[in-house]
Amino acid sequence: MVNHIKALFQRIDQKLARLQQLRPLPETAVKKLQEKFQIEMTYNSNAIEGNSLTLKETFWVISEGITVKNKPLKDHLEAKDHHEALEFLYELVQPQNQLTVSEKLTRDLHGLVMKKTDEDWAGRYRQSNVFITGTDHTPPDASTVPSAMAQLVNWFRKNHRRLHPIELAAKLHHQLVFIHPFLDGNGRTARLLMNVTLMRQGYPLTIILKNDRKKYYQVLQQADTNNYQPIIRFVARSVERSLDIYLKTLTPTSKQREKFYSLAEIAKKVSFSADYLNLLARQGKLEAHKEKRNWLTSLEAVSRYLESRQRKRKEANGRRYLS
Repeated sequence: MVNHIKALFQRIDQKLARLQQLRPLPETAVKKLQEKFQIEMTYNSNAIEGNSLTLKETFWVISEGITVKNKPLKDHLEAKDHHEALEFLYELVQPQNQLTVSEKLTRDLHGLVMKKTDEDWAGRYRQSNVFITGTDHTPPDASTVPSAMAQLVNWFRKNHRRLHPIELAAKLHHQLVFIHPFLDGNGRTARLLMNVTLMRQGYPLTIILKNDRKKYYQVLQQADTNNYQPIIRFVARSVERSLDIYLKTLTPTSKQREKFYSLAEIAKKVSFSADYLNLLARQGKLEAHKEKRNWLTSLEAVSRYLESRQRKRKEANGRRYLS
């Protein structure tokens, strides 16, 4: 694995350790965070696939039972189904439940995601060939889906202790959408299955944002050619975003808390422009996370970036001297 991904994993694992050190976490605050993340993931995961409900409308449909005028019934049903699948997911990842990725689990998650919108094929592998609009990838023949899924589960069992959880989750996600075992709902199912892998290791629910859809499709296509670094880095940044929000919310006021600001605000306090900070954030060199369309970071994160850059320069100079 390349060094910058190793460094990203190390940074994320340090944040996960900080979150675990805060335990026991306040139940009310955790419950509110989980509810917020469930609504956000339902909105984003469905919106990636073309659902027209806004974030606020998704909240109304799920929490208030409201029917949104001039929005398709299918979009309402997708929101309810996805939220129910997330409720099931949170039950699955409880420590007392012995859970492993399996074909049954994959079909169960798909069955919930498609419960009200395609009852005939919910939880069932496709029996016809499909094409994916906007990509060069052609999913394997329908006759090979059962064996491909069996191979995927076998691959997971061989690698779940060998690979870092984020690498494992990213590759599992890609391989499921590559096989495309269902007629519809493959992306939503893959994002849920990815979270099964992550949440069992203590990470919060990880959301792939609708605003990152173009980049998301790009990294999936790169993985089609066995170039997995982009999707691993992409998933890692999504994991880090969730951890940042959890730490920002749950760190007690009695402990030192990082304050996150927009890049434009941070730029006024450091020697970098907002554009350069944006570049560093997109490259994963600067710890930052997105809220809506905006990158947020902290002064401490900029300091850590500068320290890391200085350390790398010293190491490079040392290697040149030795050579």
